[in-house]
Amino acid sequence: MNAIELKNLQTPIKEQYREQPESALITLKAQGNIGEGISCKVDTGRALVEAGLHPATGGDGMLACSGDMLLEALVACAGVTLSAVATAIGIEIKSGTVKAEGDLDFRGTLGVSKEASVGFKQIRLSFDLDSDATDEQLASLSKLTERYCVIYQTIRGGTDIETSYNN
Repeated sequence: MNAIELKNLQTPIKEQYREQPESALITLKAQGNIGEGISCKVDTGRALVEAGLHPATGGDGMLACSGDMLLEALVACAGVTLSAVATAIGIEIKSGTVKAEGDLDFRGTLGVSKEASVGFKQIRLSFDLDSDATDEQLASLSKLTERYCVIYQTIRGGTDIETSYNN
């Protein structure tokens, strides 16, 4: 896909959202089923993923770790966003790798230490690109990718979450 094809694809959608802002509000959903043992099966829309305990919390490593899944979602979103932005602003990416690493102190999630936070202490997102882009173009690509990546912005800014339990 080139910049013109991307623009042609997105222009009517953008026009609709400008004219009918309510049509841009879409609720994305994820669902999982509590599984056997300590696990949860999540339908990703493409495959069934069974999440379980990370080995650092007693898991055997055979099930997906939800922390890994969060980082994978960040990598996927950032990669797609970077590709779309590069296409839109005319930067050719010959190839590239997107990596996310996150530091967790498992004492927090296991309740071993009240001083240890639950969740990632830090996440590092990196892009290794094969491109002829100038430093100025890469700076623009970086800024726009961060600005428009849904997962990046959600993690960075946090979001309100409402929880309910039904019996």
